[in-house]
Amino acid sequence: MNVFYEEDGGFKVAAVLSEAEASLQVEAAHGKRSKIKASAVLLRFDRPPLAAFRDAADALAEGIDADFLWEVAPREEFGFDELARDYFGREPAAVEAAALLLRLHASPMYFYKKGRGRYKTATPEALKSALASAERKRREAEQVEEFATELTQFRMPEALVPQVQMLLYRPEKQSVAYRALDAACAATGLPPARLLHRAGALAGPYEHLLGRFLAEHFPRGTRFAPHPAAEPPAELPLAPAPAFSIDDAATTEIDDAFSVASGVSGRLRIGIHIAAPALGFSPDGDLDAIARARMSTVYMPGAKITMLPDEVVEAFTLKAGRTVPCVSLYLEVEPADMAVADVETRLERIAVASNLRHHELDDILTEASLASGAGTYPHAAELAHLWRLACRLEAGRGRASHNQAFRDYNFRIDWQEPGRPVEEARVVIEERRRGAPLDKIVSELMILANHTWGRLLADRGAAAIYRVKTGAGPAGKVRMTTVPAPHVGLGVSHYAWSSSPLRRYVDLVNQWQLAAVLRGAKPPFAPRSESLLGAVAGFEAAHAGYASFQRSMERYWCLRWLAQEGHVGGADALTGSVGRDGNVRLDGIPLGGPVAGMPSLAPGTRVQVRVRGIDLWQLTADLVFAGEIGAPAEDISAEAEENGGDTD
Repeated sequence: MNVFYEEDGGFKVAAVLSEAEASLQVEAAHGKRSKIKASAVLLRFDRPPLAAFRDAADALAEGIDADFLWEVAPREEFGFDELARDYFGREPAAVEAAALLLRLHASPMYFYKKGRGRYKTATPEALKSALASAERKRREAEQVEEFATELTQFRMPEALVPQVQMLLYRPEKQSVAYRALDAACAATGLPPARLLHRAGALAGPYEHLLGRFLAEHFPRGTRFAPHPAAEPPAELPLAPAPAFSIDDAATTEIDDAFSVASGVSGRLRIGIHIAAPALGFSPDGDLDAIARARMSTVYMPGAKITMLPDEVVEAFTLKAGRTVPCVSLYLEVEPADMAVADVETRLERIAVASNLRHHELDDILTEASLASGAGTYPHAAELAHLWRLACRLEAGRGRASHNQAFRDYNFRIDWQEPGRPVEEARVVIEERRRGAPLDKIVSELMILANHTWGRLLADRGAAAIYRVKTGAGPAGKVRMTTVPAPHVGLGVSHYAWSSSPLRRYVDLVNQWQLAAVLRGAKPPFAPRSESLLGAVAGFEAAHAGYASFQRSMERYWCLRWLAQEGHVGGADALTGSVGRDGNVRLDGIPLGGPVAGMPSLAPGTRVQVRVRGIDLWQLTADLVFAGEIGAPAEDISAEAEENGGDTD
């Protein structure tokens, strides 16, 4: 005696060895013995032989039409044996009954399984829907195969072109496009971005890096939403002395400027003037919503995405030849020793005489020329006074404006012509040691302004957003808070970013608060209000993302520079220094990494390396050790960036 039974959702056949009331001992055709429940048995048979039964049932099941079977099946629940008698018009043979059961089981759209050997016919509506779904899936599978085949041959299907952004940055993993790309990636061994590049749908690594960032932080694009015009106030008094700014060549959002004039009792009256967009629009308006959504200007070599619309920036930037509103901090300074005798903060308008640029002055404006006041550059006398004041302020804080071992780098991208491929652009990377005279002037005066206004807001009981650092050394982390606390890295008791309101939302918030205090009005942000705390959280998240993107883009252009200058795969060696992490930092560009074949060397050791290759997609450089030059050239054990980059 043989049995046809159900086990683990499938059907099996076996010969009966012994039988009890509730169970059977059976042996499969291949010899495996097992114990099954009697309730699992669906059919008993002697013929055909055990080895041929399942093949015969499967073959017969293939010939049973599911549509016809659905037509003749009862609409109420039924057993397979009942339907088999109706279908065959007689008592079916065991193999026939088994074939019909197999067909029922293989047609879940037509028949719902209700129990062992029992089924219920699907309603016409449910069957129609299921068949339509199955047909759709069949067509999708064909489309996936067709698209995947084209992609594997590095041809971009026209239908997928509009979906590139989705495929790379917001993948819908059940979509036909993504499944096709996934299959093509598996077949070619290429990651999605590189495959789409090979297929002509992605220009290259630069477009990929930028696209990934925009998809995460600007999913609706970088265009500004419709907004009203900013309205700079016209009733403000005019500052008595013109001002000048000090910025990089590419700066258009000029936030700060300075003036030097004669004060009372023979003193100097030094002005620190900050652009005042907070006087042109209010919190909770459309322009505030734009600024709050972006939180900061995004910087990258050769381009930027501004926090505020161009026309708003143009209305408030401290551009030469303009008279614009500002928040001014005036210092009454003793000319003999540059001691600050008095301070005053005012809302006013300032006439901007000129915009000085670092690249025009850094090489000629030296400590010696500043000390003598005899430089031939613009505003030489005023800059000499500001330099002496900056040195006095730095000494008073007991902290350097910048770690002298830390270097800044300026990137200049020559795009050749608008619309030319990024790959044809040339990059110039210029090193600038931080702490140069102009850097120190700007840094110290910005620290003073941010400290003074942070303390003013705290003294007046107005809420503000502070930058604080309570622990000394690298272990002390710079963080943002609405509670006043010292910034030990800068050596000040209060520090509230207020000097870049055109570029940072935190500064704009603090400027709104400061302007209200100066006018004797109620500050718009209450202490620990949801709006204020939300600005802190939103800014920190955006700032971290933007900074990471800027580092990635700078690394991209550094790698491009290595290739552009012929350093990749060549025989020439580059120089660098071993860092505390064991990686090598190259000279002249902000790039470093692990070096193959380099022995264990002390931090600061000078070495030579060669560049075997670069990967612009992964932003990596394959560096190999070429020799040791000498002992450490500088003390790199000093704390890096003690101030956490908070001096501007």
